Amino acid sequence: MSSIISIKNFTKNEILEILNKANSLKNFPQQNLIENKIVATLFFEPSTRTRLSFTSASFKIGGKVLGFDSPDATSLKKGESLRDTIKVIEGYSDVIIMRHLRDGAAKFAKDISTVPIINAGDGSNEHPSQTLLDLYTIKDKLKNIDNLTTAFVGDLKYGRTVHSLTEALSKFSGQKFYFIAPDEIQIPSEIRKILDSKNIPYELLSDYKAILKEVDVLYMTRIQRERFENPDLYERVKNSFEISKNIILGNCKESMIILHPLPRVNEINIDLDDTKHAVYFEQAKNGVQIREAMIGIALGKINIHSSKKINDDTVINNDVSLCPNKNCITNFEKTDNKVVIKNNEQFCYYCGKKIN
Repeated sequence: MSSIISIKNFTKNEILEILNKANSLKNFPQQNLIENKIVATLFFEPSTRTRLSFTSASFKIGGKVLGFDSPDATSLKKGESLRDTIKVIEGYSDVIIMRHLRDGAAKFAKDISTVPIINAGDGSNEHPSQTLLDLYTIKDKLKNIDNLTTAFVGDLKYGRTVHSLTEALSKFSGQKFYFIAPDEIQIPSEIRKILDSKNIPYELLSDYKAILKEVDVLYMTRIQRERFENPDLYERVKNSFEISKNIILGNCKESMIILHPLPRVNEINIDLDDTKHAVYFEQAKNGVQIREAMIGIALGKINIHSSKKINDDTVINNDVSLCPNKNCITNFEKTDNKVVIKNNEQFCYYCGKKIN
């Protein structure tokens, strides 16, 4: 049994194997795969697609589900720590699926839990299950994942789906990226450094129209009000982008697909919904078989051929430095303040942000 916390922990071949396992579950359902196993879904943030697709996936492969979809209905309202919540719930379940508002919360939970943890999104950090269903959809529609040009549009600073998918696509050959956003919410420097280290070309832009003809995957995101500390900044950037039929049709590749992790607000006009480019609802549907595979892997019912561990970084305890990321779990829970040493620089073990 193993936790699934970050897309960084998987090689290209492991990712492809997970996608193949998910496709097999779609074509050949296994209704008793996790029979008599209990899946706990702990959603400390609102969710529709992720929570319900994990629940649907659990039922489809024979599991039983317990959990909550709002912290207001739990002892967290009374001041219980995440640590204590995990230690209690592990006694009631065989695997924990958790979404949390703090960056690094999933990794923290993994380190203290005796049952596997599946990260269903931690703050603005990562969202590996969304990334896997994104890749599944890309492979299904475009027949491959190599040699793609992807344009990410919208909230790229706080968009955990963008961070995870960029990381995953960078493992495949022939990638090119366009990051299209206002300067205030552009892609973080940590992501750019990863691309620079791999010599993957990318451009930072403020508009997408001039590059549509080049794009294979147009990945739209909403501007996330809940991530902004400054309400005025949100008001300035909230309506930065909108795509519609008259903008897209005839101005893009015939094969281009439009993805969106959903929910959308006003960035995609509904007049695009019935076009061949719009696959975001099918993308959401693909979450069921991907999450069936993830649960099966976490519980040891599905095996993938693991390669050499990617992360060879040195991890040390640092009782002095606190993570400068105000939303990091280290600022809300008692942790070991672990840091990762990489290229003679220190990074937070939990959220990955650089420690000055």
